Amino acid sequence: MNVPATHDFVLRPCQGPAEWPALVRIWRSAVEATHHFLTTADIDFYERRLAEEYLKMVDVTVADSDGVPVGFAGVAGGNLEMLFIDHQHRGRGAGSVLLADAQAKNPGLLVDVNEQNPQAVGFYQRHGFVTLSRSETDGDGRPFPILHLGPAQ
Repeated sequence: MNVPATHDFVLRPCQGPAEWPALVRIWRSAVEATHHFLTTADIDFYERRLAEEYLKMVDVTVADSDGVPVGFAGVAGGNLEMLFIDHQHRGRGAGSVLLADAQAKNPGLLVDVNEQNPQAVGFYQRHGFVTLSRSETDGDGRPFPILHLGPAQ
């Protein structure tokens, strides 16, 4: 069985708007690999929102591998608002490292996840999250159900 090697990741704060284009590329790579329920128009819509609105609203931590950003997490108000890993680096531990860092900094961390993204739902469940509630639509009122997850009590 060919198991990908786990890499060492260096976590650091985002370098600000100058780094956002690299984060948007990571985001798009991850979304295209996992969000099969979205159309290209949907992805374009959210990509614009990420670049213009969302990134400035969160505290972003970047995971570097060999000095190259491979993933990032964004937290605001005790909620993990985003966690994305470049498709080429998925399954190597960057997501787990970013999640553990966010949990250490935010006890009782909450996260919303697209119900139609079973890989993400499984990832959070493996890390001890349970479904607290469900919404029929996403935060923009679009028809993408959201699971609201939190730590098991």
